[in-house]
Amino acid sequence: MLIPSKLICSYRLQNSVIRERLIQLLDKACEYPLVLINAPAGYGKTTLISQWINSQQPKNVGWYSLDESDNNPERFATYFCAALSQAINAEQPIIEDGQFNHQASLFTLFDQLLIKIAGLKGHFYLIIDDYHLIENEDIHEALKYWIRHQSDNITLILLSRSVPPLGIASLRVQEQLLEIDAGQLPFNHQESIAFFQSRLDAELVEPEITALCDEVEGWPTALQLISLSVKQQNISLQDAAKRLTKLNNSHINEYLNDEVLNKLDQTARKFLLQCSVLRSMNEALAQHLTGVTNSRKSLEELEKQGLFLHQMDSEDNWWRFHPLFATFLWQCCQTELGEELQDLHQRAAEAWLKLGYITEALYHAMQLENRSILLSILNQHAWDLFHHGELQLLEESLQCLNEDEFMQQPNLVLLKAWLAQSQHRHNEVIGIFSQFKQALQQNNIQLSKENQAEFDVLLAQVAINDGNEDTALSLASKAQADLPENAYYAQIVANSIIGEAHHCYGNLEQALKIQQHTEKMARHHHTYHHILWSLLQQSEILMAQGFLQAAYDMLDKATLFVKENHLQKIPMYEFLLRLKGRILWEWYNLDKAEAMANAGIQILNKASDKLQCVTLLSKISLVRGDLDNADRLIKGLDILQSMHDYHDDWLANADSAKVLLYQMNNNLEAMQNWLIQSKQPHTDRNHFSQEQWRSIARAYIALGEFSQAKQILDRIIATAQQLNLTSDLNRALILRNRLYFLQNEKNLAQTDLLEALRLTKQTNFISAFVLEGDIMAQQIRQLLQLSNVLDEFTQHKAQFILRSINQHYRHKFAHFDEQFVERLLNNPEVPELLKISPLTQREWQVLGLIYSGYNNEHIAEELQVAITTTKTHIRNLYQKIGVANRTEAIDYTKELLRLMGYS
Repeated sequence: MLIPSKLICSYRLQNSVIRERLIQLLDKACEYPLVLINAPAGYGKTTLISQWINSQQPKNVGWYSLDESDNNPERFATYFCAALSQAINAEQPIIEDGQFNHQASLFTLFDQLLIKIAGLKGHFYLIIDDYHLIENEDIHEALKYWIRHQSDNITLILLSRSVPPLGIASLRVQEQLLEIDAGQLPFNHQESIAFFQSRLDAELVEPEITALCDEVEGWPTALQLISLSVKQQNISLQDAAKRLTKLNNSHINEYLNDEVLNKLDQTARKFLLQCSVLRSMNEALAQHLTGVTNSRKSLEELEKQGLFLHQMDSEDNWWRFHPLFATFLWQCCQTELGEELQDLHQRAAEAWLKLGYITEALYHAMQLENRSILLSILNQHAWDLFHHGELQLLEESLQCLNEDEFMQQPNLVLLKAWLAQSQHRHNEVIGIFSQFKQALQQNNIQLSKENQAEFDVLLAQVAINDGNEDTALSLASKAQADLPENAYYAQIVANSIIGEAHHCYGNLEQALKIQQHTEKMARHHHTYHHILWSLLQQSEILMAQGFLQAAYDMLDKATLFVKENHLQKIPMYEFLLRLKGRILWEWYNLDKAEAMANAGIQILNKASDKLQCVTLLSKISLVRGDLDNADRLIKGLDILQSMHDYHDDWLANADSAKVLLYQMNNNLEAMQNWLIQSKQPHTDRNHFSQEQWRSIARAYIALGEFSQAKQILDRIIATAQQLNLTSDLNRALILRNRLYFLQNEKNLAQTDLLEALRLTKQTNFISAFVLEGDIMAQQIRQLLQLSNVLDEFTQHKAQFILRSINQHYRHKFAHFDEQFVERLLNNPEVPELLKISPLTQREWQVLGLIYSGYNNEHIAEELQVAITTTKTHIRNLYQKIGVANRTEAIDYTKELLRLMGYS
């Protein structure tokens, strides 16, 4: 008698997340003789096929659930026939009970079955669940025969935790197999969100769910067990997620223990537990660690058994465990193989070193109580790791050394100081040196001239970061003379510092040549940090010179270098992104600039380091006219500045955003307070001192103290002209134009504006003009009315600036939508002619664009109409409002805006 449950898909679909993308894939099953759904336990294989069956009309489906007893050929044949009868909707069993006993073999039975179903109409599906339980070779061979000879009107669907021995590779090559595996079955972000929303009543934060999905790599069972934990323990999803990595995650551990580990023999179990020490492995590593001679075969067998061991996409056969399974195995390893752990880590460190993977070797060396291997690796490879951006790993490694071991290694002391310096923790550097100096005195050790020179280079770096370029130049120059030839890293750093000092002095040409030489030295010695740093320094110099396109190209070159050498971890990459963002902001490419700033923030761990990126975001909001968001961001800047000390460069940049906000909000009290507290630079020969002086001048202008502002602007413009600080010259001319305009010095204002526009041929500045808002828009509109004043390029640039101002300051310009027009026509002071002969909506649009400075071509482009159509609209509206030309139309529009309360 047959057990009914083995022939029924009894999975309940309540609250299950519909896997639409996979169901669509299964809808193509009729095109293949075999469908294989293959993944480890808990990946939702049965749920998926149940959902697909539920979507089938008609349901020509037969189901057969296997257990260990189905390895008996007679039993297999009986249930197979019953499931097939179910699929073809046969009223009588396709093979009578007990008939198989009289057959010669499964092959003979399958021949008879194939003949009986060949002529049937429709398409039929036979599903066999848990096929990994079949170990009988006769059944495997018979099923291979069935697949090879089954007619086109039937598809066999197998669900298995392992790849069955049914000639799968051959079927793949012949495109006779539809396969869904562990790479497709995990939940994606949207499915994970739907999953938790269907199970938990609490309000859920989607980013928390997506982060959790990523952490468990979409494993459905893990998500199910987490939701169960949330319900049973009445905790938040965030708390449940945190417990994933803790030892008391009983639900998942029990599941893996019962479903996976306890079903292995002792040899396989020990092999897995030993391998759990490794975060990834190949044959050589597994063999060195476990002593199993044919480790590759063992790994392949375990993968085929569906034991959460995945072969990675590489040509040299690497494997790794699913993260949750790896955590579970490691916990078991600590319990069962605790006495072997030190030996396992030592063997792992030796094996990784032999393969040349220093970072992994270092990880295992850090686990050892005996520090000799750790010290050996650090002394041989630490500087190479530093140049490759492995900063966090190096710091963790150095923390494993006790103080006595550490202080006896000057090379490692120097490294620790550089690690702090490269991550902007400048105060720590002095503390490290002070502690080291004390240790030297206590042990009566005298540093050699060469060692002292290396430390002087780092002190020079601290000095340049503190804004003390004189001390930095002196220390770096002296160190260069004392450094031995083999101290190439210190030579590179000293050369870079000398270049930075000349940059601060405004000697841009000399600074650029020095940084180009620094790059050459760094490339020769493969010091990746300073290859990147020299590229960034060159870019900053080119920006200061006004060659923004060349600077951006240099940053593209640096970006490629970062990706090629995997330097995305280091804080310097944030500097690269921020420089790109600054240029994109200048070019009015605000969306991309915002993306760069946000990407930079993601790289940084400490809130204090985010000042520059937040400043960039605030300036983006200012240019967009989003003053509320700018105000929110700038309040954040105030908090950061009150809590931390920053370089003058950073402070000047942040202050410029504040002063712009005060100006745009007409907040004179805040402007006065800032001016009282602001620090006046001791020079104006570099970009950050120029920026600070411009902010001071802008504050004076807002407060009506024009003479002080003019004195500052005249001086910094003269310095910028003398030193070829072209970008700063461009910005200062724009600001002095504002001053002259407010003083009603229209000719002087126009002269500065024309020169500023001319410089945009080199700088391509846009945002600096847009920030000036209405004052700039009025002047550009007037320039565009003049003939022979602007060449073609400058005219195009002026029109683009005007359009950009209009886009984000629309409330200050003529934007005649239907509601505005209705209110306008109801105003009793509106000219009667406009009411008698009203403009069409299109004519209102054209009038607004004329007022905003658009020429006929740009109006046609904005409205997406022909130029002849534009001219017709202009002619008609001129007649209706009684004007003869553009100037009169603009004056007419100004009066309408005045009537509506716009000044």
